[in-house]
Amino acid sequence: MNHPNQSSPTLEVRNLSIALPDGADRPFAVERVSFTVSPHQTVCLVGESGSGKSAVAHAVMGLLPKGLAAVHGQILLNGEDVLRASQTRLRELRCTRMSMIFQEPMTALNPVLTCGDQIDEVLRAHTSMSPGARRRRVLEIIEKVRLPDPERIFRAYPHQLSGGQRQRIMIAMALVLGPALLIADEPTTALDVTTQAQILGLIRELQQEHGTGVLFITHDFGVVAEITDHVAVLRLGDMVESRPTKALLSDPRHDYTKSLIAAVPSLIPGPRRPIREDKVTLRTQGLGKTYPRSRVPAASNVTLEIRRGETLGIVGESGSGKSTVARCIARLISPDAGSILLNGQDVAWLSTKKIRPLRRSIQIVFQDPYRSLNPRRRVGDSIIEGPMNYGMPRSEAWTRAGELMELVRLDPAVLTRFPHEFSGGQRQRICIARALAMEPELLIADEAVSALDVSVQAQVLTLFEEIRDRMNLAMLFITHDLRVAARVCDRIAVMSRGEIVECGATADVFAAPRHDYTRTLFAAAPGRGWNFNTA
Repeated sequence: MNHPNQSSPTLEVRNLSIALPDGADRPFAVERVSFTVSPHQTVCLVGESGSGKSAVAHAVMGLLPKGLAAVHGQILLNGEDVLRASQTRLRELRCTRMSMIFQEPMTALNPVLTCGDQIDEVLRAHTSMSPGARRRRVLEIIEKVRLPDPERIFRAYPHQLSGGQRQRIMIAMALVLGPALLIADEPTTALDVTTQAQILGLIRELQQEHGTGVLFITHDFGVVAEITDHVAVLRLGDMVESRPTKALLSDPRHDYTKSLIAAVPSLIPGPRRPIREDKVTLRTQGLGKTYPRSRVPAASNVTLEIRRGETLGIVGESGSGKSTVARCIARLISPDAGSILLNGQDVAWLSTKKIRPLRRSIQIVFQDPYRSLNPRRRVGDSIIEGPMNYGMPRSEAWTRAGELMELVRLDPAVLTRFPHEFSGGQRQRICIARALAMEPELLIADEAVSALDVSVQAQVLTLFEEIRDRMNLAMLFITHDLRVAARVCDRIAVMSRGEIVECGATADVFAAPRHDYTRTLFAAAPGRGWNFNTA
């Protein structure tokens, strides 16, 4: 596609103000925000949840949700003000001149259409190409985003692809017509480091090939350092700082920017923490699991142990078997081989009836707290449900819930609220409180901070550490973020294709990884050249 004058800005946002509905915590989602995106340039919007980043992106696309309205300013796409464009004109501009990649491709893609049909839909809506020409173009873009076997991918449904492959389909849909502007809204948050590196490299490569301007939204400062040219920092709707990336990361001027950068975990682990006792809470030996219809084991011969008061991290790519191991340990699924010793008792082969009394000893905090909590139940009822199922009187369980809310630094008065009334970080704290209500001996955190912005992530990680030390818990921490692993884990196990390929003290593994796969993971970590805490 031929773009307008490559020397003029692709996107100009001038004094943009977006009003929030009556009763909101502030008048504007963003107020008087201005920035420019030029061809070949990547500009990043960063800030905490609620800062207005996504509101700006949706305003550019003409997709502001009901209740929000752009009340001041201009959004110029190659000189055309999209705020003044009709809905018909906006539909013409989407995909042809501007496109958007969303954070979660599984919810953005239609589950009942093949991937090929969904890319073809863009061409059918915006071009007069023949069916044959459209098919050739779809196969071409599938190959360009480096998906294997384009014919098979064309026929595949979204659920048949990995997370990284689905994100590539989203990129293919966004770029199939060569738009001048690409908006990427947290496109790599849920991806492991190697897949993340591939996606970032792909966006950069296609950007340079087509001269595309990219507006990138992220809370990951590693990604900021890796891919962006310019950074604009938003705080509660105000743009507090806007400078070239290297200058801003090296010498942040605003206190808020300094606090965001200071919250980024270092890739350099701290000194090894002494463990108070040698009691082994969990030991697995030869643990294995193969799912039906799969020829390859999801987990094979997994042997590990966690002492009381210790945090063991498991890292690896998507599909490496991390979550399978966690679910086997918690007996959410049954293993096919090996043993799971909880305080010396093998729980791997216990029946559902016999495992029930032991379930309270192992609790999990999942990645998405909103999906973990029942939206129709008050959070207090969710917290007391478990203890009451094990015989605790309601009054006692409610008193305990209030104590736990104070432990996770929330006001006990909010126990009567519903999940939608909390922020993402607050919901995760509620999930932690719910897990602790069962008084577990082993706490499993399965990507429990990956969806949180950097400052909230730092708070929740500190909370995990304090709870571990205060309650002397054994913790199994599953993450794809090596910075998080360096921050909280005493020891680390690296998984690849269902097997543990390396295990040792976190500082030792980070300092001198022995396995080629481990070295590949570390090499792929975004922003690995920056130690943000000392920048």
